[in-house]
Amino acid sequence: MKNKKTLIIIAVIVVLIIAGCWIFGGAKAKSKVDFATEKAQIGSVSNSITATGTIEPVTEVEVGTQVSGIIDKIYVDYNSIVKQGEIIAEMDRVTLLSDLQSAQATYNGAKAEYEYQKKLYERNRKLHEKQLISDTDYEQSTYDYQRAQSTYEQAQAELSKAERNLSYATITSPIDGIVTSKDVEEGQTVASGFETPTLFTIAADLTQMQVVADVDEADIAGVVDGAKVTFTVDAYPDDTFEGEVKQVRLGSVNSSSSSSASSSESTVVTYEVVISANNPDLKLKPRLTANVTIYTQIRDNVLTVPAKALRFTPNKEIAGGREIKDCAGTPKVWTLENNVFTAHPVKTGLSDGAKTEIIEGLSEGTAVVTEAVVASPFPEMSEAEPQGERSPFMPGPPGRDKNKEKK
Repeated sequence: MKNKKTLIIIAVIVVLIIAGCWIFGGAKAKSKVDFATEKAQIGSVSNSITATGTIEPVTEVEVGTQVSGIIDKIYVDYNSIVKQGEIIAEMDRVTLLSDLQSAQATYNGAKAEYEYQKKLYERNRKLHEKQLISDTDYEQSTYDYQRAQSTYEQAQAELSKAERNLSYATITSPIDGIVTSKDVEEGQTVASGFETPTLFTIAADLTQMQVVADVDEADIAGVVDGAKVTFTVDAYPDDTFEGEVKQVRLGSVNSSSSSSASSSESTVVTYEVVISANNPDLKLKPRLTANVTIYTQIRDNVLTVPAKALRFTPNKEIAGGREIKDCAGTPKVWTLENNVFTAHPVKTGLSDGAKTEIIEGLSEGTAVVTEAVVASPFPEMSEAEPQGERSPFMPGPPGRDKNKEKK
């Protein structure tokens, strides 16, 4: 019995060894190489750069005040539509009126003094011509007259200033537009110092917006006026907006970026590019962040092939006995007909990494080889389920019939 069992075990081992050699030793011989092809077709090829920018109104005016005081009345709010010259706020006038009255009184006194000194000077001038008064008296009257004239002109300027300041108490809209920002409330005190305080921000027609994008110095050379642009905003991720480059600003912007790994700082130079953006449905709001794609080169209605077709080159190992007809020069693409690889020299143009423009050497509809695909010699093995003993207490894989396992 022991000899019989030993022979059975040996026979099983031999069968397993033979099967393993057949499976794994013959896998390479049974591997099948296929070749993917795609037809040359008419299409578009483009190169582009990316940048980020901010949505801004084309025309936006900050409305301030030239005088200090208390805001008495406000007639507009956020999103209010205003017309040019419309009153949008008024300041308290008590102090300004007092300044005007004081300037008026000073002006009146200076005017009276000036007129008196003028008459006295003219009288003394005539007397001096007849040598009826001394030179000293004449010079004194001339001095008094000129001084009174200077004081009068100064008072006149102060009066004009007080009148202008009073007019500043009435704040009007400088343009037709919509109020996008209101930075004051009624009763608030504003102080006009070295900088005019901003009370309101008014944007003109919001159906015409612009994107101000920061383009890296390495990409700015390809950006020109009139270039096509597409951009998206996070508020509408499924919408793609279109525009074109209106201006490349020559002034650069320097910003510092730091690396935590090296603890060093580097200067990043960017240039502002202004892009037009139609906004008929008012989806684009001021200050939204835009992800911009600027097309630096575009070729429409040109013959194209997949870029990987220009990287494919057959050799004896993958040809599998097929004939290879090569040619001199590069670049080239390959066709496969009647088990013959034939090389075709071509002249290429623009490439975007996925497609390449073919200027000459190929005709539309020609199927070119793009890559070699090695098929698995045992596809059924990938679908086979691993065999072996399972514990009856362990849960089976999802979808398995437990009744069949028990059997």
